[in-house]
Amino acid sequence: MATARAQRRRICPCRQESRSFASLRMTECEAFSRIILQTVKLSVLIPAYNEARTIEEVLRMVSAVPIDKEILVVDDGSVDGTREILAKWDGRNGVRVILHSQNMGKGRAVSTAIAQARGEILLIQDADLEYDPAEYPTLLKPIEAGRADVVYGSRFRGSAENRVQNFWHTVGNRLLTLVSNLFTNLNLTDMATCYKAFHRRVIPSLQLVSKRFGVDAEFTVKVARGGFRIFEVPVSYFGRSRAEGKKIRLRDGFSALAALVRHSLGPRPGPDSSRTAGRNDGA
Repeated sequence: MATARAQRRRICPCRQESRSFASLRMTECEAFSRIILQTVKLSVLIPAYNEARTIEEVLRMVSAVPIDKEILVVDDGSVDGTREILAKWDGRNGVRVILHSQNMGKGRAVSTAIAQARGEILLIQDADLEYDPAEYPTLLKPIEAGRADVVYGSRFRGSAENRVQNFWHTVGNRLLTLVSNLFTNLNLTDMATCYKAFHRRVIPSLQLVSKRFGVDAEFTVKVARGGFRIFEVPVSYFGRSRAEGKKIRLRDGFSALAALVRHSLGPRPGPDSSRTAGRNDGA
């Protein structure tokens, strides 16, 4: 608490004014102070659609990770009981639930979560059980050390445990990553991974517009063109089959390819002074 008070004294705008003028701006000052106090280290963003079989276990696993965090779950119009489960979690263990009135797609759900996030670092987590939240420290380490702005958790860099996947699913993932690398001049091994962690200084350069699974391609193009420092770390992967609820289909691959082309050939973002300044702020 003493550290937080010292931080407010150092950066609060009211301290820069005379006492009489500052008193007139007390409401603004108090609002600014509340924002400082509410900031958390990590915002976990969970888009969810019809995940009643797995959402509760995912929330238990994410909650158990010993990191200062908030958990933002965006229910994207679920009709299988997911909303009823989320209602029991809303307000518990740092969980905040946001409801879409209808299914709008993963991309829109991610955008909604980003807009509500308070964390210094943001991390996307699927609502299934394909990725292990216990690996968050591995994903955050390059950002916390000040070496990276964005970290991808790669399923293809080798890890302690990976479920054997469908051959054509693997081929499709590697093909999408190859095309992505051709457009972005990166050397990623897994563009379509769920696990993407990024510092909040990246947010102004995103402005995501993709509705469905093309959001991974759009995100990759925009962080590449934004000049951010991108790292990859190996993560475990426990892929589901269609019978177990996997939603990715062939059309989603074409959607990702279209997003790569559209955003790669679109206008480049203007200079982002906030990003440049952020390079020197530690994590």
